Amino acid sequence: PEINFNWVNINTALPGASSADVEKRITSPLEDAIASVQDIRFVSSTSREGVSNILVRFRDMDARLFDKRISDLRREIQNRASAELPSDIDDPVILEITTSNGFPTAIVALVGQADDETLRHTAFSLRKDLERLAGVDQVLAMGLDEPELQVDFDPLALAARGVGAGQLADAIGGWYRDIFAGRLRLEQSEWLVRAPGQSPDPGYLAGLNVAGPQAQLIPIEQLANVGWGRERASQKVLFEGEPAILMSITKKSAVNTLELVERVDEFLQRRNEVLAETGLRLVLADDQTIPTRDAISIMQSNALIGLLLVFAVCWLFLGTGIAALVASGVVFSIAATFLVLDVTGNTLNTSVLLGVVIVLGMLVDDAVVVVEDIYYRMERGTGPVKAALAAMHSVAAPVVASVATTISAFLPLMLL
Repeated sequence: PEINFNWVNINTALPGASSADVEKRITSPLEDAIASVQDIRFVSSTSREGVSNILVRFRDMDARLFDKRISDLRREIQNRASAELPSDIDDPVILEITTSNGFPTAIVALVGQADDETLRHTAFSLRKDLERLAGVDQVLAMGLDEPELQVDFDPLALAARGVGAGQLADAIGGWYRDIFAGRLRLEQSEWLVRAPGQSPDPGYLAGLNVAGPQAQLIPIEQLANVGWGRERASQKVLFEGEPAILMSITKKSAVNTLELVERVDEFLQRRNEVLAETGLRLVLADDQTIPTRDAISIMQSNALIGLLLVFAVCWLFLGTGIAALVASGVVFSIAATFLVLDVTGNTLNTSVLLGVVIVLGMLVDDAVVVVEDIYYRMERGTGPVKAALAAMHSVAAPVVASVATTISAFLPLMLL
């Protein structure tokens, strides 16, 4: 089911800015704005190069009040962003963390023997296509090594020319770092002045000069090898012993999980026909429909067994007509349950199916009790209608009491 954890994630990107600039110009102003919102339990923030991430945890509250607090938070963030944050930042992304976007609906593996560039390019293209599927919120890739410009310096060459490794790193960082130069006021307008970093071209970087100990200019190509490479992988993904890239898919709120996974599976089948020539294949490694389908299977088997037992017991002791009546009553009761669920907007999830499985046993027991009392009165000459009314009056209290006992046992789960 859709559950909101009262967590909100605020992500703001400022490409090229150092972590110190991100902290000063983005994270701190946003934290000041968040402080004015009520019912916040705590705030946690992380400032990295080019990215500010703030996690807000609200106190436990009802859905209506939480929606109001989210609106307050969005308003404060937007006001602060328009008034104080740099004009060239990406708009802050405010995301409520729920069961829809907090857990992957499906995990797709791109598997096969291919070079890193082919695997990465294919995964990047597939991720974009998966995000275009109806109902998909986002797709996150794991095991995708990004390209990076690498500078492998020679310690002996540095020592021979009197240049330190830190000096070389500072020189390179200065060329590629976006530098904020303050604000410039022109009449009624205010402009943010920024010196952008240079294009990451290996040949261009190799030709740049570093100042030596005697102020002489030393080309970087004499001190280091410059070229494109791969970032060091923080995680290595293997699927059945083969190199792989995992893509976790999260769904949008109120999207049917079963239908979304079916769309993903159809997408994989179509793409596998194209990928067969490259030696790659897509595999649905995991999905959230497995426990749901298992729960549906259990519910169906329990319902069928219950119907057969009710019919057999009633037929054996009360006759075929009453047995058929009781069995049909069980069917209509289940149908009415799902009708009410649909009208009230509830989804068919494992929690609902578990409740149906539990209630099926109670429904069978109560049906036998009521019908047996009706049959008892009809055997003594009471008319069918009067027998039914009298039986309902007679067993209503114990039946309601037994149902209420079960409800009270599971009520805390509903109020979580």
